[in-house]
Amino acid sequence: MLRSSICSIIIIIVLFSQIYGQQKNEMVTVGKVDLKKYAGLWYEIKKIPNSFQDDCVKGTTAEYTLMEDGKIQVINSCTEEDGSRNITEGIARINDKESNSKLGVSFFSILGWRPVWGDYWIIGLGENYEYAVIATPSRKYGWVLARTKSLSADQMKTVDGILLKNGYDPGKFEISKQ
Repeated sequence: MLRSSICSIIIIIVLFSQIYGQQKNEMVTVGKVDLKKYAGLWYEIKKIPNSFQDDCVKGTTAEYTLMEDGKIQVINSCTEEDGSRNITEGIARINDKESNSKLGVSFFSILGWRPVWGDYWIIGLGENYEYAVIATPSRKYGWVLARTKSLSADQMKTVDGILLKNGYDPGKFEISKQ
């Protein structure tokens, strides 16, 4: 009797942890992205620190331009410690054409061939495209972008809720200086 009760409790704990783990790991992108509205200049509000932005000290932006072939030109720029602008150009492609919320981004090209693509998932988007929350399924990278150089406290609360819902720790994000 005691043994079967213990087994039942263990089974319940294991099932609960598996269900909780699946919910925590599930990342949900936005339902639909209007790429014409999404195009344009975005300011980086906060990010998970990463090695490829180590030289950026302020003024980080991303500019997206729709191209005739359906891809998106990406121009990321920032100000470095010495005051110079660091500009990186890349291409984004739509990986989920039903929603336009899952993209691949490449900043590396060999004679026009792009062997390396990074995930760029839009998991949050303001009603009027005033902010965007960008994720990667690994949760190693993440960005919050906005059309203005800052977001209100209420908008930041909403963004942090989106991050939490998608398995991110908002505390791992650092505020970007504009």
